Amino acid sequence: MPAPPRLHVEIPLRQHEEFVLPAGAARHVQVLRLQPGDAITLFDGRGGEHEAEVLRMGRSEVAVQVGARHEVDRELAVAVTLAVGMPANDRMDALVEKATELGATAIQPLLCERSVLRLAGERADKRRAHWQGIAVAAAEQSGRTRVTEIAPVLPLAGWLPSLPADGGARWLLGFGEGTRALPAAPRADRVVVLSGPEGGLAAAEVAMAADAGFVGISLGPRVLRADTAPLAVLGWLGAALA
Repeated sequence: MPAPPRLHVEIPLRQHEEFVLPAGAARHVQVLRLQPGDAITLFDGRGGEHEAEVLRMGRSEVAVQVGARHEVDRELAVAVTLAVGMPANDRMDALVEKATELGATAIQPLLCERSVLRLAGERADKRRAHWQGIAVAAAEQSGRTRVTEIAPVLPLAGWLPSLPADGGARWLLGFGEGTRALPAAPRADRVVVLSGPEGGLAAAEVAMAADAGFVGISLGPRVLRADTAPLAVLGWLGAALA
């Protein structure tokens, strides 16, 4: 028997509560043609998930009742933030989707000197909302109980000074002289992984990152695409810390 559909809602969930699903989740239920009495799984992004049952189906509203809570944990053992020079076209969409599936805690989209994709103002806000929607769908599909947070687009030079002093391990993805191999396992409970756009980071940006405490990390002799390198690190962390 297939597992019930998993849906994310932003409001805190409480056992025995009845409520009307938000518009996005309600559309999902209607597309699946669920009926009163059908089971679904709900999670609010705060950890754990709830059994739930469809109570009523309206033309645009779906009412549900929240059932038992299950304390499941499918997160990585370390909190990973990917700070990425945004790749162009649909590559950023794919990066957000796969990074969420692989367990990223947060993604910081960055505007770098060599960035092809250049976003600012309302256009940047719209893209962020779009990427957050992709992260929600990926969390629903992958079984995560938390949703990767997509931060506002920032220039690299503006983001680096905002990092807290106790921000955990900081890795700058690169290759060649001055880089180290990936460690057997991170010694911190938080890792920030910085990677550049299609053309890589400029020398001045690499120097700024080093001044902010980032250590050069090599993923091997091959040159990986901007949307591949950070995902490779997430996959390695998931396997190393399983």
